[in-house]
Amino acid sequence: MKLYSVFGALTVSLGVVQAIDFTSWSSKSYADGEPIPLMVNKVTSDSTQLPYAYYDLPFVCPPLEKISHVGLNLGEILRGDRIARSDYVVNMGEEAECATLCTVKVDTSDIERAISLIRNSYVVEWIMDNLPGATSFVSVDKTHKYYAAGFKLGSYENDVAYINNHVTMIVRYRPDVKDPSRKQIVAFEVYPKSIAADSAGCRRKIKSDGKKLGLDSSKDTMEITYSYSVYFKEDLDIEYSNRWDLYFLNNTESDSIHWLAVINSLVILSLLTALVAIIMVRTLSRDIQTYNQDLHGEDDKNISEDVSGWKLVHGDVFRPPVHKGVLASLVGAGVQMFVMALAVLGFATFGFLSPSYRGGFLTLALVLFVFAGVFSGYFSSRLYKSFKGVKWLKNALRTASLVPGVLFGFIFVLNFFSWAQSSSSAIPFGTLIGLISMWLLILMPLVVIGGWWGFKRPTIEPPVRVKQIARQIPERPWYMSLWFSVAFGGFVAFAVILIELLFILKSVWQDKTGYYYLYGFLGLTYVIEMVTVVEISIVTTYVQLSAEDYNWWWRSFSVGTGSAFWIFLYSVWYYLTKLNMTGFVSGLLFFSYSLIACVVYGLCTGTVGFLGSYWFVSKIYTAVKTD
Repeated sequence: MKLYSVFGALTVSLGVVQAIDFTSWSSKSYADGEPIPLMVNKVTSDSTQLPYAYYDLPFVCPPLEKISHVGLNLGEILRGDRIARSDYVVNMGEEAECATLCTVKVDTSDIERAISLIRNSYVVEWIMDNLPGATSFVSVDKTHKYYAAGFKLGSYENDVAYINNHVTMIVRYRPDVKDPSRKQIVAFEVYPKSIAADSAGCRRKIKSDGKKLGLDSSKDTMEITYSYSVYFKEDLDIEYSNRWDLYFLNNTESDSIHWLAVINSLVILSLLTALVAIIMVRTLSRDIQTYNQDLHGEDDKNISEDVSGWKLVHGDVFRPPVHKGVLASLVGAGVQMFVMALAVLGFATFGFLSPSYRGGFLTLALVLFVFAGVFSGYFSSRLYKSFKGVKWLKNALRTASLVPGVLFGFIFVLNFFSWAQSSSSAIPFGTLIGLISMWLLILMPLVVIGGWWGFKRPTIEPPVRVKQIARQIPERPWYMSLWFSVAFGGFVAFAVILIELLFILKSVWQDKTGYYYLYGFLGLTYVIEMVTVVEISIVTTYVQLSAEDYNWWWRSFSVGTGSAFWIFLYSVWYYLTKLNMTGFVSGLLFFSYSLIACVVYGLCTGTVGFLGSYWFVSKIYTAVKTD
C-alpha cells in the first residue's frame, strides 16, 4: 500500500494528472442572469495543417456588429488562434430550449467550401469562461468520462455533407465558496446536431431522429438556419481549481506505457554508463599509468610498441578545427537552445504553464530563446577564443545571425503558403515585424554582450602543447567513417526517446482535440537523452582517438546530432503510415515544421555531445605527462 502511494505521488508530481489552473487564483463567478461571454476561435483538422478563423467562414452567422477580437499573446497568434466575441446569448441560470441565432444565405462557392471542410473533419473551437467547449466521452472501462476539446463542424455520410447548424450547450457550475449566491463554471459541453429547416422554425422540438440538413453544391443558393439550446447543471463533483482535469484524464490511461518507456531509457543509459566506466576506469587509467611511468620525456620515435592510439596524438588533439568560427557559432546556438528547452520543460513540469494560458508554452519558449542569447554569445566567444580567434565581434554577429536567421527565413517563406490558403496560421504582418524586432533589437545585442563578456575571460588553454606539424592520420576502416558513427550513435539515442516521441507526434499532428500535458515524463526523458548523448559522444571520441584520428571536434558535434536525423526519418514514416493529410500545402508544412524541430533538437544534442567530448578529451590529456 505504501509503495502504491509513493508511485501515485510520483506520478502526480510528474504533471500527469494534476494540472495547475492559474484562473483559480483569480476565479470568476457569475450571478443569476449575468451574461456569460461565449468566444469563437477557429476550426482545425487532423487531416490538414491549415486552421481557419471562425468568422472567416462564409457560411456561419456573421457578427451583428463589427468583429470584436480578444487580445492575444504571441504564442496564440503563432498557433493560429483568432478569438472573438460571439452573438450567442448565454445568461447564468437562464435555460433556452431552442433559440435562433440567424439564417445565412450562401451561394455555390460557400457550399463547396463548407463541404470541403466537413469532408476533412474540421472541428470548431469555442471558449466560455476560458474553458474550451468540449464533447464528453466515456473511457473504455466505463469508469470515468473525459473531454475532447471542440465539436464537429458536420458529418459526411454516403457522399453527402451534413452541416451541424444546431448546438446544445451544457454549462456545469457550482456555488462560489466565497459567495454562495454566485456560481462558478466548472465545465462547458457542446453537442452539435444537423437539423433541416421547417416551417415551425426554432419553436420545433429538437429530436435526435430528425431530418439532417444536407449541403448540395448543385444549388445556386441555400439558406442555413443556426440555432442553439442552453442548459445549466449543478455539479459538485468538480472542483473549480481542478476543472481542467477532465481534459487530461484520457492521457492518464497511458501512464504505464510512459513508465515502461522511462525504464527502457534507463536500461540503455545504464549499459552506456557501464561502457564509459570501463573506458575511464580500466582502459584509460591503465594506459595513462603505463605511459607516464615508461615514456615520460621520450620522443614519438622512442615510444614502445605497446604505446599507441590516443596517446600518440597528444600533440594534435587540440589543433583548431576547420571552419572554427562556424563551429563556435553552432555550439553557441546549441547552448541557447538547450537553456531554452531546459527552462521551458522545468516550468511546465512543475505546473507553471497552465493550459488555460493558451499559447503560454510557445510564448515562454520564444522569450527564453531571446534572452538566452547572452549564453549563446558567451559560450561561442569562449570557444572561439580557445581556437585562437581574434575577431570576437564578427563571431558574435555570426552567432546571432546564422541559426536565428536561417530559421526565421524558413518560417517567413512558409508563411506565404499559409497566407495563400487564407489560413489563420499565417503570421500577421505586424507580428512579423515584432519578431524581426525581437531578433535585431533584443537578441542580437544580448549575443554581442555575451560575446564581449566571454572574450574578456581568460583563454581556455589546452592541457598539452600543440605541435607545429600535423601528424598523418592512418587510413580507417569503413566502420570508423563519419556516417557510420553518426548513424549508429544517433540510433542509440533515438531508441531512448522513441516511445515518448510517439505521444508527442500524436498530440501535435493527430489529436488536436486533446492536450499534451505529460511534461514530467518529457522532462525526465529529456535529461536521460542528454546524458545518453554525452556518453555516446565520449565513446565515439575515444574510439576515434584510439585510431589515431585527432579530428574529433566536428565529429563529436555530428554524432550528437545523429538522433535528429533518425527523428526526421521516423517523421517521414509517420506521415506515410499514420497520417491522412490531404493537399500539397499540408504536407509541405508537416515536413517543414518537422525539419525545424529536428534542427532545434539537433543543435541541443550536438552541443551537449560536443561539450561532453571536450570535457573528456581535456580530462584524459591533462592526466598525461608530456614535454
